[in-house]
Amino acid sequence: MKAGDLLRFAAGALSGHRLRAGLSLLGVAIGVGSVILLTSLGEGARRYVTGEFEVLGSNLLIVIPGKIETSGAPPIFGSSTNDLTVEDAEAVERRVPLVRRVVPLVVVLAKAQAGSLERDVVVAGVSPAMKPVRKIAVPLGQYLPEGDLDRGARVAVLGAKLRDELFPGQNPLGAAIRLGDERFRVIGVMGQRGTSLGENLDEVIHVPVAHGLKLANRRGLFRLLIEITSHEDTEAAKQQVLAVLKERHGGVEDVTVLTQDAVLSTFNRILAILTAALAGIAAISLSVAGIGIMNVMLVSVSERTREIGLLKALGVTRRQVVVVFLAEAAILSTIGGLVGVALGFALGRAVRLVYPAFPVAAPGWAVAAAIGVSVAVGLVFGVLPARRAARLDPVAALAGR
Repeated sequence: MKAGDLLRFAAGALSGHRLRAGLSLLGVAIGVGSVILLTSLGEGARRYVTGEFEVLGSNLLIVIPGKIETSGAPPIFGSSTNDLTVEDAEAVERRVPLVRRVVPLVVVLAKAQAGSLERDVVVAGVSPAMKPVRKIAVPLGQYLPEGDLDRGARVAVLGAKLRDELFPGQNPLGAAIRLGDERFRVIGVMGQRGTSLGENLDEVIHVPVAHGLKLANRRGLFRLLIEITSHEDTEAAKQQVLAVLKERHGGVEDVTVLTQDAVLSTFNRILAILTAALAGIAAISLSVAGIGIMNVMLVSVSERTREIGLLKALGVTRRQVVVVFLAEAAILSTIGGLVGVALGFALGRAVRLVYPAFPVAAPGWAVAAAIGVSVAVGLVFGVLPARRAARLDPVAALAGR
């Protein structure tokens, strides 16, 4: 029997039982579509995290108070024996040649009041170096002025959204704004910055770090953001920064220096495991679809005994009978797999329409694996019915027994 004849024969047999064949095909399509969608979500999460870190820049070190032994996870806040101070930031910038800029950072939640309007805001105490490090545009007014980090003027730079909420329809430059118990003068408004790592940057107010520490009622910084001269110097700069801070902290290495590569690698490993787990869960439905295919084929064997007997009486071998039934199962699973891929992509597109910032994308390996597994499922679960058909006695089959 030629390949073309084989396919026509199998397709004709399936078309005679459209409802059963369609339901089996739907089961495979749902299974494959689930694999595609869930792996797309996992891949989208990986791309989202990668994109968020790329926004920070590739030449960035993050110094966190507290010492940990494993990489990629933040230490317990407050576990260091020494505070991370503004003086530490100045020493690192002054003594480490591979460092271009250092931004001391303290973050505090405060109540902002402008006239009769007020709301809770995130206040970031930073240095003027924050502007070039994070590439902040200031279309209105100016950013924080250069000066002594230990003092600093009582000035504030508003996020774009806060300007609209606290000073609707007004020019906020020179206006007074109260943050907690402190009074500040607005000197600038940042451009639209969007969301980074879950934080809406347009709802943040920047003030000099000295006043940020006062608002937080603390001496220690939350982080140091360090811009280095070159990405290739990351490890050398990390070791130099650790050496300077260890010397300043009495010979104790009580800070953690995270590189973006290390943090990103940790996220990627976690998300890869999550994606694989989601794919495995979705693949279970393919097994259920395979059982459905086997059921359809077994019923088909019982209904087509005379046809099978006639084929064998005409000289069709057992092997050819097996191939015929396996072809039917393969057609079901292959078409179901292709429909499932289309379904998965359609669902992924729907997710992108609802959440345009989330880069949902099906990895190539998932598409290939889903189709391959769907075909394999059809063949594996089609073996039993095919072998049962091949074992039928021609005489008994023609008699309908």
